[in-house]
Amino acid sequence: MPKIINIGIAGATGYAGQELIKLAVRHQGVKLTTAMSSGAAEGNRHLPALSKTWDGEIAPLSIDQLAARTEAVFLALPDGVAAKVGPELITRGVRVFDLSGAFRLREEKLRARWYPDTPNLADTAVYGLTEYSRTELPAARLIACPGCYPTAAILALRPLFEAGLLEGDTIIDAKSGISGAGKKPSERTHFSECHGNVAAYGVFAHRHGAEIEQELGHAVTFTPHLVPLDRGILETIYVRTREGVNETDVAHAFHQAYLDAPFVRLTGNALPEIKNVTQTNFCDIGWKLDANSTRLLLVACLDNLVKGAAGQALQNLNIAFGLDETAGLS
Repeated sequence: MPKIINIGIAGATGYAGQELIKLAVRHQGVKLTTAMSSGAAEGNRHLPALSKTWDGEIAPLSIDQLAARTEAVFLALPDGVAAKVGPELITRGVRVFDLSGAFRLREEKLRARWYPDTPNLADTAVYGLTEYSRTELPAARLIACPGCYPTAAILALRPLFEAGLLEGDTIIDAKSGISGAGKKPSERTHFSECHGNVAAYGVFAHRHGAEIEQELGHAVTFTPHLVPLDRGILETIYVRTREGVNETDVAHAFHQAYLDAPFVRLTGNALPEIKNVTQTNFCDIGWKLDANSTRLLLVACLDNLVKGAAGQALQNLNIAFGLDETAGLS
């Protein structure tokens, strides 16, 4: 029989943490040995929404218990807490799959701005955008799982940049459901503020912009919007191609990049929609090239809690431990 991997989830009461539980319990190659809250002071609790799916108990956060009972831990914690817990688990021989932003940025100056609690250990983290990190994951001890916005943007843009098809400005108009803001309530996420409203935020000042630029090696104008949906992300991306680039060139770049990517679906001129990706680990990418100019429009969609968080983290674990990449996800 194949070896079963003992896993733990820290931050299991949040949206991404609960999604991880749902995925883990149907994965035949892993055993969820412990699920914990985001703090040591929180008491034991059950999750009614997962009744008869998983009837375990959420325990207070304990690094000692995580290290003693697991081979791999998913951290669905606030950035500052993950920055502390992750390195301690690694020193105890546990492999860490971090869903926070704490370890995503490699440049020290950027980390100091966006994630000031993160130690220099971030230099050893593998950026876990699965489609581009497969060769690094098997040896990785710390995997920084990408943000939901960057996952969609990078998957849509990287093949075209690597093929040398683009030039000029890159404009990313991104829209996310409310769960992308996390479970902790704020004035912006109150029902009365969100219902019937669409609002831009973080203009020229969103940490995911730095993450996207890091992975593309190009400057972008990234503008996120909050829309009244519970989950899902849609990004409309505006770029210019080089002179002479045609529809065949664009399609070829995408198909070559994702020939063996089970969770990237290319829709061509049939532009993706959020309803087709919710509750799945798919990222759908479509495009339209203006035949009379160099204007290229890209649309990328994903579920921010699955491919944008829990699903991608599990996809990374599958590859890191030599399992079927789609296990527990399809």
